[in-house]
Amino acid sequence: MTDLDHLTQALARNLKRWRTERGFTLDALAARAGVSRGMLIQIEQARTNPSVGTVVKIGDALGISITTLLDFDRAPQVQIVPPEQAVRLWSTEAGSHSTLLAGAEAPGPLELWSWRLMPGEGSESDPHPAGTTELIHVARGELTMSVDGTDHAVPAGTSASFESAVPHGYRNDGTEPVEMTMAVHVPPPR
Repeated sequence: MTDLDHLTQALARNLKRWRTERGFTLDALAARAGVSRGMLIQIEQARTNPSVGTVVKIGDALGISITTLLDFDRAPQVQIVPPEQAVRLWSTEAGSHSTLLAGAEAPGPLELWSWRLMPGEGSESDPHPAGTTELIHVARGELTMSVDGTDHAVPAGTSASFESAVPHGYRNDGTEPVEMTMAVHVPPPR
């Protein structure tokens, strides 16, 4: 079984478990997440490998992190994640990528990401649930961060934070790669 097979099986098992624990029917979760009922069925039956955006929407709707959805086993109180176990969830042929380094439920999902954006590339995100906060630290290059239609320059050595319940995205309009670390906190469901 490949790593992708393990992730697909873990996602299927965890989605069904968390959906049941939250008391959501397939229709209720589909409406809440903005994902089709058919897609949820395929995921719960481990018949598809959904996009990162779909997994984020489902996690947000359930009030849990991507880490929890993809966790092979329940995590112990102290979790050490060696580099080879970090999960690369988005990449392009040019070399841009995002890697989920670690995550926790503290309360509500808390995720730590490593990003690399190659010149001319970017990634857009739908709004997250109200109260979600993202923190960014740019280690190299200059990031163009778009929040609700307004661009913000974030040069190397600079940090930024914002509430991400609005459309947002990250671009590299420069000539060298952008390397950044991002933390995302989603409040627990009310």
